Amino acid sequence: MDNNYLESAKKQFEYYKQLGDKTFAQLSEEQLFWQYNPESNSIAMIINHLNGNMRSRWTDFLNSDGEKEWRNRDEEFEQLITTKTALLAKWNEGWVCLFDGIKALTTADLTKTVFIRNQAHSVTEAINRQLAHYPYHVGQIVFLGKMCADQNWQSLSIPRGDSDKYNADMFGKHK
Repeated sequence: MDNNYLESAKKQFEYYKQLGDKTFAQLSEEQLFWQYNPESNSIAMIINHLNGNMRSRWTDFLNSDGEKEWRNRDEEFEQLITTKTALLAKWNEGWVCLFDGIKALTTADLTKTVFIRNQAHSVTEAINRQLAHYPYHVGQIVFLGKMCADQNWQSLSIPRGDSDKYNADMFGKHK
């Protein structure tokens, strides 16, 4: 495996961050804190969880367990943040930690062993683990965003019923 893997992983993380950013841009402060019921998570809770996970996993990535002593996972699912500004700062803080961690890696690091909850992973496996985890939660954020925005939702991909137009536009650009 070469540097293409690290660049590919970074691009995938950037894509999912962008989906979250585009979702937040469509929502009011109140909608970010909305819960379907007391047992479900709000977008704010998911952001707080992602922040905790990203900071824990990517801080001192190669040298310490990905589950840090200072992390309080249970607290991540409480409504502790109260403003959109603070929430988006938390969102960005997690991603900065992740991107700094990825940027510091080299091809030679990919086969090194890191630990998450005392379980050994190659660096590649640890990155893949996060590439499965974060999109899972970003998908939840997008779904909740669509529910909250309702008829005002602007599609983040190809709008329903516009596949033919999209394909015609894309093929027209490549001719």
